[in-house]
Amino acid sequence: MDFPFSSLRRWPDVEADNLQAYDATDLLLVDRALASGVSGREVAVIGDEYGAITLALTHAGLNGVRVHQDLATGRRALARNAGELGIEGFSSHELDAMLLDGARLVLLQLPKALAELEEIADAVARWAAPDVVLVAGGRVKHMTITQNEVLARSFTQVQAERAERKSRLVVASGRRPVSPEPPFPVTAQHDGLVLVAHGGAFAGARLDIGTRFLREVLGLDGSQLRRTGAEAAESAPTQPVAARISGVMESERSSPAPLVVDLGCGTGALAASYALAHPEARVIATDRSAAAAASARATMAANGVADRVAVMHDDAASELADASADLVLLNPPFHLGSSVHTGAATRLFEAAARILRPGGELVTVFNSSLGYRGELTRLIGPTEQVGRTSKFTVTRSIRR
Repeated sequence: MDFPFSSLRRWPDVEADNLQAYDATDLLLVDRALASGVSGREVAVIGDEYGAITLALTHAGLNGVRVHQDLATGRRALARNAGELGIEGFSSHELDAMLLDGARLVLLQLPKALAELEEIADAVARWAAPDVVLVAGGRVKHMTITQNEVLARSFTQVQAERAERKSRLVVASGRRPVSPEPPFPVTAQHDGLVLVAHGGAFAGARLDIGTRFLREVLGLDGSQLRRTGAEAAESAPTQPVAARISGVMESERSSPAPLVVDLGCGTGALAASYALAHPEARVIATDRSAAAAASARATMAANGVADRVAVMHDDAASELADASADLVLLNPPFHLGSSVHTGAATRLFEAAARILRPGGELVTVFNSSLGYRGELTRLIGPTEQVGRTSKFTVTRSIRR
């Protein structure tokens, strides 16, 4: 009986007519696994976005398949799709030895970031069976020769196959000896802030320019904005913006422990910066990426604030109570995987609206070309611009 790929859903991730829960790469990887003769207990799947690979293999009788998904949305979609189809017999893991021990075939949906691919390839070479074969696949338009070069750091043989249905498989075998210490996480210093990053964390250990600008606007970098000429002309007024966020300041005066949420925290730069500047605050950092959450935990430890910042691997703050937050800080993504789609930001705006108390504040940074201000006003409440450059805008929204 053929597997019903078309019945799979992306929920709780964004769903739309032009977004589906499987692609041709999933089909190629499933076909390769079924033809391999490897048992289910010897198969590990990495990057199975919504469970298409894992469920199709289990449905075909390969019991014991192990799977790692970075995103909380993917993990929940897999669980939901499995429940809807009545499929059992697989197990979910982090990117660790339990996932890969004894694996002879690893199926990988190629990640977008080369650093993430490097961390995965090293993990396979480090923990899988000596004769492991890594079969990585992706859409041809997103694949590069550099990906092959990254795989070649961990494997002696890397061979790209002919494209089919606009997807291609790359087969890596002959694992190389690994260094005593894994290549990730990595650490970098930024003006008194330490960032720690696993390969799958956005921007790595760098401080991305959107987050950098938001820290400046909030006065969390220890300096005031320093811009001249055209930059100064298009910026916010010269009064310190942190002082203009009156609701945040008022909440700190009236409450002994205001709750601040770094929504979509990445490596935790905003959460760590806020905790360092405001030791009286309770801070929660949350991200749907497991790599980001692990990075954020390490960042908090590196900055000495692990006891004051709780890090959660969660989808759009779903585990936080309604009307519980005084302040939400947000640097939203504008991609869903490899596709440009504003739905990811909208889900986070809706999450902020749910968790903010009446009168609470959302401070967000986004590309100046994106018209989010009207949407923020509609979903959150009155919204004003508090900082702007030619590339980025920072707004403050008051929860109705």
